[in-house]
Amino acid sequence: MDRLRPASLSVIIPALDEEASIARVVKRVLALRPHLQARGLAGPEVIVVDDGSRDGTVAAVRAVGGVELVRHPENRGYGAALKTGLARATGDLVAFLDADGTYPPEQLPDLCAVALDGADLVIGSRMHAAATGMPTTRRIGNRLFAGLVTLLGERRVSDCASGMRVVRRDVLRRLYPLPDGLNFTPIMSLRAIHEGLDMAEVCIPYAERTGQSKLRVAADGVRYLGSILWTTLSYSPVRVLGMVGVAGVAVAAAIGAGLVTMRAAGITTLGPWGIAAVFAALVSGVAGVSVFALGVLFNYLVTLFRQQPTRVGLFGRPIFDPPLERHFRWMGIVTGSAGVGIAAVALTLGLRGWDVARLWLYLVGSALFILVGVQLVISWVLVAILDDLSQREARSGADLAGQARPGPSEAASRAAERP
Repeated sequence: MDRLRPASLSVIIPALDEEASIARVVKRVLALRPHLQARGLAGPEVIVVDDGSRDGTVAAVRAVGGVELVRHPENRGYGAALKTGLARATGDLVAFLDADGTYPPEQLPDLCAVALDGADLVIGSRMHAAATGMPTTRRIGNRLFAGLVTLLGERRVSDCASGMRVVRRDVLRRLYPLPDGLNFTPIMSLRAIHEGLDMAEVCIPYAERTGQSKLRVAADGVRYLGSILWTTLSYSPVRVLGMVGVAGVAVAAAIGAGLVTMRAAGITTLGPWGIAAVFAALVSGVAGVSVFALGVLFNYLVTLFRQQPTRVGLFGRPIFDPPLERHFRWMGIVTGSAGVGIAAVALTLGLRGWDVARLWLYLVGSALFILVGVQLVISWVLVAILDDLSQREARSGADLAGQARPGPSEAASRAAERP
């Protein structure tokens, strides 16, 4: 921000069929001017983006005046409306809030103060308020999605979907791309975390909306979930795929432990459910290791394409030193060798007359170990290649940077050679 002039604020209000509330919200925002001046802020520049309304929303905004009205000829989505407003905004700080009266514009100066203190993104959190007009279903859903973002981003977020925010305009480029739908806000939160932006939350009250909500709990909930997972995959694949892989291996281990316990108790035959459990263990074990290894490989690919390190490890920090993927070779050799050994013993016993009914389970177990061992060795080879490529890129970049630095002049060189 230019220190020779006061920082300025733009406020974006997306609207879709909000005739009953839009005028009151706009007036409340415009009334903030003296409060913003007291905080050292110029404005607000108010931009209302009408997203294809079919009621009197546009007429209500024009009747108020003092705002810039941008219209979408047809409905393009909540996120699309916000992106239109962000492209038109000129303020150093850009805020947005809904047109339905649920968010209190009077809290904007407090959010702006936090941004002026250095935060890149300030979120008005509705989850801290003692009294809230948020329906119970949405409140539960917001807590679940905030927990998921916290888990995947490794930074505590209480309200990842809040529609009242202040963001510094000079960091907007780092938050893109952003979706066109209602999942705009949780993806903004998640990208801010992964981009390493300074994000803060400020407690705000939340009122019951005027008119009918545009949110479809089931459909939009599924969209939220999918977009959160997909965004995390683009930054740290092992956070998602690693968890899935560990879960698969855990299922296989639990079934294996159950089978051993049953055998120790004298049970020597399996019914239909037992056979199904063995099948599940085989699939879960092989798939779990494969998915985990895939997450590790994707992490290396993301590092190569983004030219910056990914968030390290399944739990955000290394547990093993060197990292677990560096151990894949010996883990694969040991596991595969164990599988070959079990298979050899079982086949030898079969050739000596043992009933195959006593041996099939051992053969299935040996197949599991062999397949897992092969997968680990293959993954180790790929990781080694990708690691070599990433180091080669880093070395090339360092060498080129060294060549670009100006060397001493010939005169200086000769002077340096004199005794």
